[in-house]
Amino acid sequence: MKKKIVFWILLLVFLFPTAVLAQDYFFSLDKEVVHAFWNEDGTLTLDYTFVFTNQPSGHPIEYVDVGVPNGNFQVENITAEINGQSLDFISRDEYQGSGTGFAVGLGSRAIPPGGRGSVHVRIPNISGVLRPDTQEDDYASAVFSPTWFGKEYVTGTTDLTMVYHLPPGVEPDEPRWHSSPESFPSSPVTSIDTQGRVTYTWRNREANAYTQYKFGASFPSDYVPASTISKPSIWEQIGIPREAVVSLLCMSGFGVLFLLIIVFSVVRSRKRKLEYLPPKIEIEGHGIKRGLTAIEAAVLLEKPVDKVFTMILFSILQKNAGEVTSRDPLELTFTDPLPNTLRNYEKQFVEAFKEDSERARKTKLQDTMIELIESVGEKMKGFSHRETVNYYRQITKKAWKQVENADTPEVKSEKFSDHIGWTMLDEDFEDRTQEVFRRGPVFVPVWWHRYDPTYRRSGRSVPQTSSRPAVDTGTGKGVSLPNLPGGEFAASMVSGIENFSSDVVGNITSFTNRITQKTNPVPKSSSSSFSGGSGSCACACACAGCACACAGGGR
Repeated sequence: MKKKIVFWILLLVFLFPTAVLAQDYFFSLDKEVVHAFWNEDGTLTLDYTFVFTNQPSGHPIEYVDVGVPNGNFQVENITAEINGQSLDFISRDEYQGSGTGFAVGLGSRAIPPGGRGSVHVRIPNISGVLRPDTQEDDYASAVFSPTWFGKEYVTGTTDLTMVYHLPPGVEPDEPRWHSSPESFPSSPVTSIDTQGRVTYTWRNREANAYTQYKFGASFPSDYVPASTISKPSIWEQIGIPREAVVSLLCMSGFGVLFLLIIVFSVVRSRKRKLEYLPPKIEIEGHGIKRGLTAIEAAVLLEKPVDKVFTMILFSILQKNAGEVTSRDPLELTFTDPLPNTLRNYEKQFVEAFKEDSERARKTKLQDTMIELIESVGEKMKGFSHRETVNYYRQITKKAWKQVENADTPEVKSEKFSDHIGWTMLDEDFEDRTQEVFRRGPVFVPVWWHRYDPTYRRSGRSVPQTSSRPAVDTGTGKGVSLPNLPGGEFAASMVSGIENFSSDVVGNITSFTNRITQKTNPVPKSSSSSFSGGSGSCACACACAGCACACAGGGR
């Protein structure tokens, strides 16, 4: 009898060696609940609950691999339990999944064939998980994919729930969800959790455990430290995995040429975001459109938006409608009531700076710029864009010529003050200003005290230097013209403009991009995009960037 048993065992081993000698993992993931807490310090805390049913033919589930967006986590801070019982074995080295992650050892509580178990894992404070949003200025993008498993190891469907807990303080109308993964409802359920945080909940009772489902949301970046929003590498922006880049570099010269073409495309794309002028303005008409203000001419010449806003500020100061009370941080105060000489875009500028929220201020400034662009477009109807641009370029040259050819420092300063709007249209305004005024005294503009708060605090004397009193166009009163060393004046002018631009606009490309989307949008392609008003970088492969968790391996 024993000989017959041995014979049949040997026969089975010969015919089905894999089935007899090795059991593979084979289980169903009945339920997976993932809570992603996007914290106020810019980190991510993940809370997983897996409910496994091991198949009768499966190997005991001794380890559970958990994918993590990157390696910026501390193993000693991770906690894990199975069926409410604490687990102590957590190891990076035992992780067998792709990308980055760790393994939780179940030890004596391994789930046997035919058994069922609920595994709970919490990973606190993962850093480097936020990216700048590519569609909404001053928003942070949070994209994440829960752990998934090899298709050959799982069976059945999974009741998958993904919950985003947005940073504390985010208001319900501020964040944007990205398009939902395929087979999930078109939009998440929005709610408020017990901590008062806005939540987005996605759920699919018929999901599976082997598909990478990518979820995403964006929220105002001022709810987290700016330093925690990581800029993607150029290859992540393009969407090419790092491994592909290495392969291309190992190829022939054609591969290098291909890379150069890609880089050129990225650079051109960034430049395209700064081109806010509508194409219809450039449709040729007849004749020159005269009568534009220097600020409107700046728009026609498509000058950077930060320069346009600086010109608006100077115009407001010249009209005695406001003053700079602090440069760092930038603070402005305005007269009440405002002079009736202000133009519409100047009034909108003032209203924007009355906003306490930096984000709300930038939004209003963007709206101001959009309306200004549209206004210039209306004025240019029927006129020649090319001839009009050349006309205002000549005005800029003549303005500088009057400043440079002035006989005395007093006249030079007066001409510079009178024509500052037109001189600022010069691409080399900053360098040219420093060159023109680097020697000798400068009789500062009559509105200078409204621009330079340090000058007001210095208590400088105000000597009478002009044979005829200057007139402050803002007040209509005669004033004396005080003087400064030329280098000090030029440095104050240039540094003030630079500080103003950085404080008000911030990232010029991101700021202008929202304007361009309204006034000169890129033609829409047939490819799909994120919903909910925002987008983000995409994970071309597991752990290629963004906040995408990697696959959990085969167990």
